[in-house]
Amino acid sequence: MTLHVNLYATFRLHAGVKTFTIDLPQGSTLLAAIHAIAAKYPVLAPQWLDENGALRTHVHCFVNDHEFLTLAEGVATPLVDGDTLDFFPPVAGGQSASAGSQYRFSMYW
Repeated sequence: MTLHVNLYATFRLHAGVKTFTIDLPQGSTLLAAIHAIAAKYPVLAPQWLDENGALRTHVHCFVNDHEFLTLAEGVATPLVDGDTLDFFPPVAGGQSASAGSQYRFSMYW
């Protein structure tokens, strides 16, 4: 089966690719796909997998626009031909408001 894979932000930068396909045996699980992608792009392995081969908690993975954590079988979800996998790194930032601070917004930001 062929899966479509999209990488975002720093995952895309590290792997040097935005989107690609990967072929796996029919019925492979999400975790098997993650391992296959990490083997294809080894730079992603330490970012995605812990020392036991489990997906790190900070990796956001979606199967056909559904976050894997919301799927009944999680990383054991069986995939089918044509599925799309999206991988997002953790995102943080912004600024907390301190007491008495004021924010001005501009239409040019």
